[in-house]
Amino acid sequence: MLPEARRAFRGWRRTRPFWAGLYLVLGGLELLVVPLSPLTILVSLGLGGIAAIGIGLALVAAGLFLWFLPHTRQYVSVNALILSVLSFAATNLGGFLVGMALGITGSAMGFGWTPREEERRVPRVRTQRPLAAALPVALLLTLGGHRVEQAPRPGAVTAPAVPPTVTTTRFSPDGFLLAGVTTVPSAHGPLKVMILRMASASLTDYRLHTRDGHDELALAASSLDLKGNVTLYLTKFSGCLEGLLCLTFDPNTLPVPPVVPPFVFMTAVTAEQALVTSDSIVANGLTLGAS
Repeated sequence: MLPEARRAFRGWRRTRPFWAGLYLVLGGLELLVVPLSPLTILVSLGLGGIAAIGIGLALVAAGLFLWFLPHTRQYVSVNALILSVLSFAATNLGGFLVGMALGITGSAMGFGWTPREEERRVPRVRTQRPLAAALPVALLLTLGGHRVEQAPRPGAVTAPAVPPTVTTTRFSPDGFLLAGVTTVPSAHGPLKVMILRMASASLTDYRLHTRDGHDELALAASSLDLKGNVTLYLTKFSGCLEGLLCLTFDPNTLPVPPVVPPFVFMTAVTAEQALVTSDSIVANGLTLGAS
């Protein structure tokens, strides 16, 4: 009986990022134990304690997602990595670095895990994909964020043949959601883009440079505020989360996290912007010139 159970468990373990999930569960439990243990004599429970409990529960949930829904590993691992890094500032130094280290290790292992060859041949069930967003959506609702519906395609609007480059020293979204990957019409044919949807966004030291080879222009503003049904159509997006973790996203490689908590911001952002829509755009210190 015991050898058969061990073989069954070994077979189950090899079809999912088991050790990655274990590290995330242990990291989450460590974050939960610190503010609830006698060490609270040395640790202020305040906002740090509340954040430790919330992030700890989210990391435990992320580990369970990797165990029981391994096809969600990319979305879950990216969000778990964000939470693990944030725990350093939001909690008691990430559970005195132990919980943060376990969370980062588990997130990296979960994202890098690949199924065995025979598992790759099994088609994924499309109806299960929305479950990948359940963890960050639950976190967002807990932290008081606003869920945003999926963005529509831009219809008959034509994107430039070469998307302009946008840079900003700080990008602060509210209700950040990856609506998907699609194509938009451009002067040189269909252009593959990521669709990012958010309730609002604030950009500091905004710069836009056209790159079509002639009549190049440069648009600059000390700040740019987008409000109401903000939709960005991007061919590339890079920046540093909380100024610490630098990532690059495009439609063909690393997926953008489906939801980012409202207190997250990005620095040193560079993007290739095909289109942008918003109910209102407010620019301060706007200038226009040749680039």
